[in-house]
Amino acid sequence: MAASVICSLGLAACSPVPSTLSTASTSNEIDSLSQSIAPGAPGKAPTWAFSGKTGIGTSYEPYTQGQYQDSAQNPVSRVWFSLAQGILTETMYGLIHNAQLKELQFVITGNGFVDTEKDNTISSIEYLDTDANGRPQSLAYKIINKDVEGKYQIEKHIFTDPDRDTLMMRVTFTAFEDGITPHLYVNPHIDNAGANDIGRIDTHANNQALVAYTAAKDSSVMTVKSDLNFVQATTGFVGVSDGLADLADNGRLDTPYQTTSAQDKSTVGNIAFTASYPTLIKAKPVTVNLAIGFGKDETQSLANADATLAAGYDAVLSAYKGDATHVGWHDYLSSLPTIANMANNTTDSGKLLYTSAMVLKAQEDKTYAGALIASLSNPWGDTVSAAVPSTGYKAVWPRDFYQCAMAFLAMGDTQTPKVAFEYLKKVQVTEKTPGFTGTPGWFLQKTHVDGQIEWVGVQLDQTAMPIMLGWKLWQAGVLTPDEIGYWYREMLKGAADFLISGGEVNLDWNHTQITPPKTQQERWEEQAGYSPSTTAAVIAGLVAASEIAKEAKDIDSSSRYLAAAKGLSDSLEKHLVTTQGLLKNSAGVSAPYYLRLSPNGEPNTGDTLAANNGKQGLDQRQILDGGFLELVRYGVRGATDKLINQSLQLIDNTELEHNLRIKYEFSAKDGSTIPGFRRYGNDGYGEDTVSGNNYAESGSNSANQRGRVWPFFTGERGHFELALAQAKGELTGNNAQQTKQQLINTYVQGMETFANAGMMLPEQAWDGVGDATRYHYQLGQGTNSATPLAWTHAEYIKLVRSMTDGQVWDHYPIVPAALK
Repeated sequence: MAASVICSLGLAACSPVPSTLSTASTSNEIDSLSQSIAPGAPGKAPTWAFSGKTGIGTSYEPYTQGQYQDSAQNPVSRVWFSLAQGILTETMYGLIHNAQLKELQFVITGNGFVDTEKDNTISSIEYLDTDANGRPQSLAYKIINKDVEGKYQIEKHIFTDPDRDTLMMRVTFTAFEDGITPHLYVNPHIDNAGANDIGRIDTHANNQALVAYTAAKDSSVMTVKSDLNFVQATTGFVGVSDGLADLADNGRLDTPYQTTSAQDKSTVGNIAFTASYPTLIKAKPVTVNLAIGFGKDETQSLANADATLAAGYDAVLSAYKGDATHVGWHDYLSSLPTIANMANNTTDSGKLLYTSAMVLKAQEDKTYAGALIASLSNPWGDTVSAAVPSTGYKAVWPRDFYQCAMAFLAMGDTQTPKVAFEYLKKVQVTEKTPGFTGTPGWFLQKTHVDGQIEWVGVQLDQTAMPIMLGWKLWQAGVLTPDEIGYWYREMLKGAADFLISGGEVNLDWNHTQITPPKTQQERWEEQAGYSPSTTAAVIAGLVAASEIAKEAKDIDSSSRYLAAAKGLSDSLEKHLVTTQGLLKNSAGVSAPYYLRLSPNGEPNTGDTLAANNGKQGLDQRQILDGGFLELVRYGVRGATDKLINQSLQLIDNTELEHNLRIKYEFSAKDGSTIPGFRRYGNDGYGEDTVSGNNYAESGSNSANQRGRVWPFFTGERGHFELALAQAKGELTGNNAQQTKQQLINTYVQGMETFANAGMMLPEQAWDGVGDATRYHYQLGQGTNSATPLAWTHAEYIKLVRSMTDGQVWDHYPIVPAALK
């Protein structure tokens, strides 16, 4: 009866209601769809989603001659997604930073309740596709969300369609009591903002589609369709006229709206869709296939959604994995020649290693091949405005970029780092850089993947690292002698010249004179001065440039670069080590140590660091930073160097007050204690210790903000300890394997400890200091800053490769040889 009534009123396709669904309905559920426009524009101010992602995904696409090229045989899918709090969050289409969706979740109504998945279920996540050792084989996920009171369960399988610009989700609803009704809730943020959207309920072939776009002529379009027809669907403005507001009074959509704007597209805002499915029958699961199609217009968007649904779950998932007619994630993993052996040097049988390999590859744009971003997230996104477009961490920083390229090389992927290296020319400052005057050669601080300039600070390590990467690729045979010669003339010589001479910089707000090795910004992008980590990269970069110049027959420049590197090495301690320090080690002893940064290169003075992130600047001698370990990693100083080890004693002093303290301890899965480290003392880039607020949540920084533990420092320390063991001869002889295994148990397992349930590694982890009640963080759990962080996954891969080889992977043996 209900099925025929619904057909006659045009609310669903004329197909029988599945036997596992209740045929009970009310007059409210079968009212014809209102033609009126939703009131309440522009709706609640838009934000992004929670940034602690438990999963990210996209289709694996092979290169065609070093680029991503669409063809009939190999259509390129340009869709990326993220998962957090048990639901689908930011989903991108087109360029990797171009979000189209804030969140998609299900709302469940029943006897006296209205639940949302995000707030009212207990969530678990696993991979759909694993090998015999439990190692993920593709970025396809299964999420199970169970009601806290046991009334219902939602199981979701999520992946993308490699043949189309579509995301696919299979959903199975199970009711454990009568009266349970599921509703789909979708909050678009078209073209990377959430304040300019228009929503419309369309009916195509008697099947409703949810369509979102903006008023812009070149707007992307998102279409959501399901193979189970909706009983009712509505669109409205978030917090005012959307379906959540409608459901709140009686659990039904009884005030539906067909659109949020008239034909003139004059009314825009933060919109959402809500669509009701038929009421479930107790203990009889119902499975629904859902497609989110994207396109440059509505026709293309709808066609993608329809084609994915027509292809079906099994075929799309098979293609995503990789099968006889599709190159997929299985093919990528099988192309990595070193990863299987590397897995023997983990403590989780390689699960995080395989995940990390795919996570890094997934964070590459597919229009601009080689464009590796920092994270598929917006830090602290749930309190960050989405009113205007912003990239968050979905952008290119040459420093993070270098870490990723070196990790690809460590796994034996020679294609990606080569393509990435060649991409770097796009983000180097030249005479053609829009709006720039001054000395070229340096690399832009932060850009969109298409090279659009975003931040313009000068960071000398980001100018050295492309040279270092070029040398590594040349030594590995990835770049031929002719190719490295070409890139020396085309890109690396300009960078090396800038590392020696610096020069005038005029771009956007930045009008300054750079005099190396003093950098305008160090690796945390916050301070000007002399930095150990920056200087380590500059010296290594100049030595590498000297070798490359020699290969390119530029002997004069080769000699000049080498002389400059030696000069910087000779003056290192003068500018960066204090002999009149204010800090003591745990034994109460004061000894010379490396500063985090010296603004003027005079480390024995009371020069004050600049205030930042809500923190007042302190005497330079009070602030520790483990960046001096990069001196050892790159070969500028040996692991047994006295000053390096005296500085480490201060880093390891857990008696320091929390604001200045660096090291914290955590429990690994085997019960052992593993170390974690903050960026530096007096770091304010994190949550408020008193209120529990996100970073800069009120719109400005607070003096109570605190930067937390960054898990990749556990990897940096592991690399140092490996170098130290090697220098002491502990990696040879009878106890060599025991020494190596102890390092693996402490540092490899240490990094594995920080991975979340989806094996995503965070930027920051909770250190136990302050108020954790808002998100109920547990000690060592990733925070809402940025997860997954590409740098963290890259450091883990490199650490595992280093342990496998028994020597530091991104060490530069030419550096100590040249500095003798």
